[in-house]
Amino acid sequence: MARWRDVKKSKDNEQNNTKKQNKKDEILPDIVSASPLFRLKAFITDMFMIMMPIMYITTYLIMDGSEAFKGSESARWLTMAFYGLIVVIFWVKKGQTPGFKAYDLKLIDDNTKENLSFGLAIARYMMFIISAVSIVGFLLPFFRKDKKTFQDLIMKTSVIRIET
Repeated sequence: MARWRDVKKSKDNEQNNTKKQNKKDEILPDIVSASPLFRLKAFITDMFMIMMPIMYITTYLIMDGSEAFKGSESARWLTMAFYGLIVVIFWVKKGQTPGFKAYDLKLIDDNTKENLSFGLAIARYMMFIISAVSIVGFLLPFFRKDKKTFQDLIMKTSVIRIET
């Protein structure tokens, strides 16, 4: 009799796990990798919506104008770091920056299919900076079937298109 209960319990656990997996599949409808064109458009949108206000505030409110900003290497690095912090917070909280939201894109962890952890998001942004200085990093998604960038491959993340 005890064996039957054990078998029944394991069968119930399998059914519960299947139901949980089905719910996760319902939350993420069709997973489609985002095209490099949509990713580029989202990046440009983010640059105008996030980076440009930071640059303006730094250049004209904190420093004495564009000449002072151009002459300060540390000001440029700090604006890039502040931009990165804002982007990382968007990735962790929502999985989307404003540009990603505008083009129905979402950044997910390949292992969990959920939003990135804070540490993973920071590391991915660092890999993005490294990738940005290389032409290979820019062209890589155009030659890959899964359309992954350098930072996606290294950090095991994906930018997906959310079908609405």
